[in-house]
Amino acid sequence: MNISTKRQWAWALMALLACHAQAQAQDYPAKAVTVVVPYAAGGGTDVVARALAEQMARQLGQPVIIDNKPGASGILGTQAVAKAAPDGYTLLVGLTQSLLTNQFLYDKLGYDPRRELTLVTQIATAPLLLLVPAGSKAQNVADLKREMRALANGGNCGSWGAGSYPHLACAHMASSWKTRLTHVAYKGEAPMLQDLAGGQLDFTFASIVSAKPYLDGGKLRAIAITGEERLPVLAAVPTFTEAGFADPEFRMSGWLALAVPHGTPAPIVAKLQRAAQQSLSAPDLLKRFELLGMVPMGTSAEQSRRNYDADWPVWERLVKVSGAKLD
Repeated sequence: MNISTKRQWAWALMALLACHAQAQAQDYPAKAVTVVVPYAAGGGTDVVARALAEQMARQLGQPVIIDNKPGASGILGTQAVAKAAPDGYTLLVGLTQSLLTNQFLYDKLGYDPRRELTLVTQIATAPLLLLVPAGSKAQNVADLKREMRALANGGNCGSWGAGSYPHLACAHMASSWKTRLTHVAYKGEAPMLQDLAGGQLDFTFASIVSAKPYLDGGKLRAIAITGEERLPVLAAVPTFTEAGFADPEFRMSGWLALAVPHGTPAPIVAKLQRAAQQSLSAPDLLKRFELLGMVPMGTSAEQSRRNYDADWPVWERLVKVSGAKLD
């Protein structure tokens, strides 16, 4: 077989595969679709996933079933999807941690998110508030920096666990502000915020939905918010950039994304992307995001990948500076 004939066969094979993928997409979905949530039922990720699944079922014309597979910081459920058949019937709604930062936190991870998973769309971003007790003298980020640097033994900051953004941000502050900060890890936001309100902590970062009751009750104050822009629900709270701290580490916000196993046919990915984007425009879903302090995104698969690649070095740097490692 000469080179010309080999090329003709190659082109024919590629055309055949393309036709097969297109046919798959036209018939897809022919049965129920499963969305794996790698966290426990009732949490923020689960709430968003269920609301999205309800809307996507209408778009796809088939049931979309939620399957909670919690455990090991999202690893168990994420790995299950990474190893699943790439046929569009097993999806993942994951977080920045399970889809990106875990690979920096764990020496041995049972999946490679960049090679074994494809982002369909980033669903929403979840900015975090920089909080201080109501009685704190710090009225802004610059005040907090001065106060922390003035303390002989340094201040302290809380987080909901080692490797979480509050932990990583605290380490970044200690490094960039050239001061000592003691990290105090809690099992969840609730006990962390209780101690902050009680004055046992100098500051912390927390989600809007968890912090709102404390803000409304006058027990805590928000002096900055991560991300690129202010949120209407807390319009008076400036971004870190507006506060004079334009570090990329403060412009980061965790996000939720819809992903599929790598190798899922492009036409199926495109169909899922359209269904998700149309679902994200539903008024009741948008209202739910607002109540949860999230900002809807609905990016394309291509834009999701670009965002992921841009976030990669910043999260890698945050983890490295913190020295955080998980087993």
